Amino acid sequence: MTPSSDQMLQELDEATVKRASAKLGEGFAAQQSGRLADAEAAYREVLKVMPGQFDALHMLGVIAAQVQNFTLAAELIGSAVDADPENATAHYNLGYVLEELRQYLAAIASYDQAIARKPDHFVAYNNRGVALHALNRLDHAIVSFDEAIRINPNYAEAYYNRGVALSDKLDHAAAVASFDVARQLNPDYPFLEGMRLYTKMRICDWRNFDHEVADLRLKLERGELVTPPWPALALTNSCALQRNAARLWVEAKHPGSDALGAFAPRQRPEKIRVGYFSMDFRNHPVAVLTAGLFEAHNRDAFETYAFSYGPNTQDDMRKRLSGAFHRFIDVGNKTDQDIAAMARAFKIDIAVDLAGYTTGSRAGIFAFRAAPLQVSYLGFAGTSGAGYMDYLIADETVVPPASLAFYDEKIVALPHCYQANDRSREIAPKIFSRAEAGLPPSGFVFCCFNRAYKITPDVFARWMRILRRVDSSVLWLSDNHPAATLNLRQEAERAGVDPQRLIFAPQRASSAEHLARQRAADLFLDTLPFNAHTTAGDALWAGLPVLTVAGEGLAARVAASMLKAIDLPELIASTPEDYEARAVALAADPKRLQDIKAKLERNRLTAPLFDVQQFTRHLEDAYRRMIERQYTGLPPEHIRVAP
Repeated sequence: MTPSSDQMLQELDEATVKRASAKLGEGFAAQQSGRLADAEAAYREVLKVMPGQFDALHMLGVIAAQVQNFTLAAELIGSAVDADPENATAHYNLGYVLEELRQYLAAIASYDQAIARKPDHFVAYNNRGVALHALNRLDHAIVSFDEAIRINPNYAEAYYNRGVALSDKLDHAAAVASFDVARQLNPDYPFLEGMRLYTKMRICDWRNFDHEVADLRLKLERGELVTPPWPALALTNSCALQRNAARLWVEAKHPGSDALGAFAPRQRPEKIRVGYFSMDFRNHPVAVLTAGLFEAHNRDAFETYAFSYGPNTQDDMRKRLSGAFHRFIDVGNKTDQDIAAMARAFKIDIAVDLAGYTTGSRAGIFAFRAAPLQVSYLGFAGTSGAGYMDYLIADETVVPPASLAFYDEKIVALPHCYQANDRSREIAPKIFSRAEAGLPPSGFVFCCFNRAYKITPDVFARWMRILRRVDSSVLWLSDNHPAATLNLRQEAERAGVDPQRLIFAPQRASSAEHLARQRAADLFLDTLPFNAHTTAGDALWAGLPVLTVAGEGLAARVAASMLKAIDLPELIASTPEDYEARAVALAADPKRLQDIKAKLERNRLTAPLFDVQQFTRHLEDAYRRMIERQYTGLPPEHIRVAP
């Protein structure tokens, strides 16, 4: 049994105790002033004469956590807990570092120990909620946040975290209410405004929308920590503001780290090793788009590695992808630093981030430099804002030459559409009648199966004007959420449109049936500033024309890129007003629309958009050129891949 600090002090002579106490004081002072090396040296001097001294062990653990050496921190603070098991702060700090190590159950146990010794430890309750949230135990997480709030009703962080958990539980209205309280308590709480607005958009709650979005944009211009990068894609059409959001997020959450050191010199590889990193190697839009790409890689020239940090769903897509790579590695229980170190051990040449800043992403892996070359692709439709990301896979439509300055990566311009599309996707043979699709027996069917957060008041107002101008037409939308359905119908009524002209499509059990039923629609209407991406590919693959207008940022130009790659530029409007006029004109000209559908059907299997083999060869060409620059000592530069 380890003796307590008091027992050890009694057994040491008075001079030794004084020296140890003085060294502890020196360590505390150095640590408070940020001189961590001096503090560490002082604490280690104490441990030479008092090996189990609680404060020295505890503070050494805190220093290890400060420099992100969480494994060492857990060891040291664990020893401190052994030295003084009744110290609530040590239990709390151990919980914190275990949470950073993604050992969530152990972290919760440590927070419970802290709370047992200090029942009013509201910060421990809050962090306990965060750990429970990470385990997707949302109800338990919310209870823990509620307890933190009960103890400290002015705790903005707990209200914010509670809002995030409620939103993930799809209780968006309650989430907004929680965010509202957090905003009242701390109007400058980091990234709160963007999360709150994004949550409102998920249920099409547009109260005070224009004012709040204008305020958010102004704060982004001033460099305030106002929104995560993802909501910014839907809240602004400005490349500059989207870049600001990404840069501010990276600086606050994922700054670059040299903890793993520089890369040792390497010989030019016989095969280029590409690591793909994602939490979505499962039945998810990213996997649906990229499965064919992974299977089409040239195994004589490339070795591909999947680093999966998402759930092992064991669904059909997961099983398919498990066989598509040279190695499929589940790293979900590892830290960002450990995953980066593992990629280095495998000598990955190019690390590809398929997530960016989407839900569950792990940008921290790339902050530690997982590979000599790091590439952003697909998951996040904008710049990473990170100096450690070398390239962004794009094309000259989504990132035109005039916009290059707004991207912190060098741009790889593929010759057609940057978005991979898997042409092996099955479309159910069933021909859905209008009644089976929930549509009226006659009238023109406009549709949009984008997520609710992509529908802005301006887009919806245009849709309502289109419906008013096209008699007996309906708008077919995804049934995203009951609150969104209610709010959209109320907005339609305010716009002078019968709410029953909005038809909401329930989710289909089968992707193949969802694709097939889209053929019951006449024209897909895109959104701005966040276009249809996967949903546009779904529509075009099913034979449904997509009408879009290109905006400024990458996220606002994806549908235009897809239409060019399938040779349907006539469906790219020049302005929002032109978009509106074209929708009405196509509804009034069945012959013209039928000609477009026939052209789409001819082009589906011949144009580049769904040619995954050709797409893969172009991407591999880009990878080779990246490597060539790397091994000839040249820095990353913009790459334009020829068709």
